[in-house]
Amino acid sequence: MTLVWVTGNSGAGKSTVCEVLRARGYVALDADEDGISCWIDRTKGEVVTDPPYPVPGGWLDRHGWAINRERVETLAEESRFRIAFLCGSVENEADVRDLFDLIVCLVIDEDTLRYRLATRTTNAFGQHPEELAATLKWNPRMRAIYERRGATIIDASKPVTEVVDSVIDAVQELRGSTR
Repeated sequence: MTLVWVTGNSGAGKSTVCEVLRARGYVALDADEDGISCWIDRTKGEVVTDPPYPVPGGWLDRHGWAINRERVETLAEESRFRIAFLCGSVENEADVRDLFDLIVCLVIDEDTLRYRLATRTTNAFGQHPEELAATLKWNPRMRAIYERRGATIIDASKPVTEVVDSVIDAVQELRGSTR
């Protein structure tokens, strides 16, 4: 079994990579869209079932996007005999990092990030000024954080087919074989 966490900043292309992996026949889940992550109130520890949109000022300071460890454990168990990808970014990643065999971080430059957030149609996150500011703040930090963690860093500003090929190559390298 190889369980791969594909992460990166909002707008880096995680959901798009997930779609292409699925199209290529891999088990690939989007932590945002497949119900594995949710908004939580950091002070109360409670799930926020109906978050406001657009978020009011300060909302992102009090709330966080979190992953459910039990759901990731289930994915790991169900994927014992094959490669599986979980694509997402959460603030409590440390709670599940031990379940992954490989972490891949997608990185992009600020101009690409701004363009993707402004033009994407599948997800509105990052189009509101508070969300955009938070995303721009985190973008330059992602590479350094994940390099320190030993993640495979992939330039996601390249064409999506090249990005997905690089993700698969990283898995094959880990497993000691070629595509």
